[in-house]
Amino acid sequence: MNVGPTAPPVELETLERMGATLKHRGPDGHGAWQSPDGRVGLVHRRLAILDLSAPAAQPMSNEDGSVWIVYNGEVYNHAALRHELEAAGRRRWRTDHSDTEVVLQAFEEWGHECVERFRGMFAFALWDGRRRQLWLVRDRIGVKPLYWTAAAGSVTFASEIKALLEEPSVPRKLDEVSLYHYLTFLAAPPPRTLFAGIQKLAPGSWLLVGQDGKMTERKWWDVWDHVAPRVGRSDEELAAEVLAELRTSVELRKVSDVPVGVFLSGGVDSGTNAALFSAGGGARLRTFSVGYDPSLGSCADELGEAREMAARTGAEHHERRLTQDDLLAFLPEMVWHQDEPIADPVCVPIYYLSKLARDAGVPVCQLGEGSDELFCGYPFWMTAIRLQQWSERQWTAPLQRLAREALPWIGKADGIGQEMLRRAAEGLPVFWSGAEAFTETQKRRLLHPALLRRLDGLDSWQALAPVRRRFDEAAWDRHPLHWMTYADLSLRLPELLLMRVDKMSMAVGLEGRVPFLDHKLVELVLSIPAEAKTRGHAPKALLKRAVRGVIPDEVIDRPKRGFGVPIAEWFGDRLGAEIRRELAQFCDATEIFDRREVERWLARPNRAAHAWNLYNFALWWKRFLA
Repeated sequence: MNVGPTAPPVELETLERMGATLKHRGPDGHGAWQSPDGRVGLVHRRLAILDLSAPAAQPMSNEDGSVWIVYNGEVYNHAALRHELEAAGRRRWRTDHSDTEVVLQAFEEWGHECVERFRGMFAFALWDGRRRQLWLVRDRIGVKPLYWTAAAGSVTFASEIKALLEEPSVPRKLDEVSLYHYLTFLAAPPPRTLFAGIQKLAPGSWLLVGQDGKMTERKWWDVWDHVAPRVGRSDEELAAEVLAELRTSVELRKVSDVPVGVFLSGGVDSGTNAALFSAGGGARLRTFSVGYDPSLGSCADELGEAREMAARTGAEHHERRLTQDDLLAFLPEMVWHQDEPIADPVCVPIYYLSKLARDAGVPVCQLGEGSDELFCGYPFWMTAIRLQQWSERQWTAPLQRLAREALPWIGKADGIGQEMLRRAAEGLPVFWSGAEAFTETQKRRLLHPALLRRLDGLDSWQALAPVRRRFDEAAWDRHPLHWMTYADLSLRLPELLLMRVDKMSMAVGLEGRVPFLDHKLVELVLSIPAEAKTRGHAPKALLKRAVRGVIPDEVIDRPKRGFGVPIAEWFGDRLGAEIRRELAQFCDATEIFDRREVERWLARPNRAAHAWNLYNFALWWKRFLA
């Protein structure tokens, strides 16, 4: 969209290049539209999931051509909304059951408030020709990404950054503040990205752009506005509510005109997905699993358990065992599809899982993301809760100071323990994210002195401070667990875990759906007292109570293993050699990291995860900025 009274027409050639860059996201068709005055252009790549007919293609307009939309995702309750719209008098439809057309008609009937009725995952751009406004929207949880930039009198948006880079006016320049935060959070906190000048909408946000260039951004959903505290209810009643909502969520995510499968491990989350999916009837379930050589002890191989669960649900099961060769072969493609660094090696198995499903003719799969963050599934979270509660007792302040002073004497002067004590002493939450890499002290040693001078005074708490303010103002229960869940809903889930799902699955044209992150389920779980979710200090206590009887007891009672990659072993092999070579070249070519400090990190024991963080960034810089 070109803005201002003297704005030139949108370049159709640029528009087509942008669409071609996203071909992997939509292999089933493409379309483009330009407004009569040439100042607005839309292009779309189609992944046909619902209503496969030609009239359901995009860009799609309303009946008189005054409103146009390009849309990514699914509104699972589209059929119910269509009935509601018909009852309101909207009976002229050009498609049989396209959710895109439902979004269009819902906008015409209810305006911007229509998004509050949608149950699903979506990112869309809607041009309202009557008001001369562009409306960009990202779903509540941030399952689908939406990037935008304003440069040289134009506002450009896309599902991936690489499409924006096809616009000649968009610079390729590092955002140094985002890099600083990335080194802690493994991803750039919204609204920034690693590209200077390119932003991403935060979850549950929309941006309205006028023809004159005026922009209005709004947070249209926050979980604390939609909770109804479930106090005074038994654990059994709460578990029954959770299971009922989860059944609904899984059933909604079966809505499709193409096959839908489930990514399956040996754990509670995916096992629950598979069991509820198969219990709902319909076509035979298809499940997909990846594993590793069982001798690689840092990462559990769960193929055997996945096979057992698949057999119990009567699924058609597919599996693949991944090797170091698979990881190394995929790295160039991984960096390209990530757009900006996503410092989680689980990108690799998600890609191969998605490819396994796509090769089997299944373009939609359900995943278990979000369960651990909602139901306190990480053992570390229990420790963080106790540490936060301990730190808030006034009499512990002298002990905290003693502990901070003692840590350097035992060789832990800059570790996460020292960092958490620092936070507690300064009155900050000890928990910042479910995944952290480098501490503030470590980053200041790691960054090149010239870069560090430019970032003087920066602290990564600044990225979380607005989230904490909202939590303090709105949370009905300020228990540490609720802070931890809310913090991860605001940053780690949308920008790391869900971003890796979107980028790696869409790399092969597969749509990933996440039943545990249905917004109604999220609202319910954050309405439940924290004590019910941490009963007995057992991870996922409430969820396990809810699904006992749905999946076997041995699955529920099995110790958590996690979905990982054997980076530790491979770091001692060819992957480690590749990381050292790439980081040495990167340090020689830039003034971003201090080379001696990088070498010290690589020489430390058990530092494969930190090395991957630096390596992912260096590969991205080489591919997009060098």
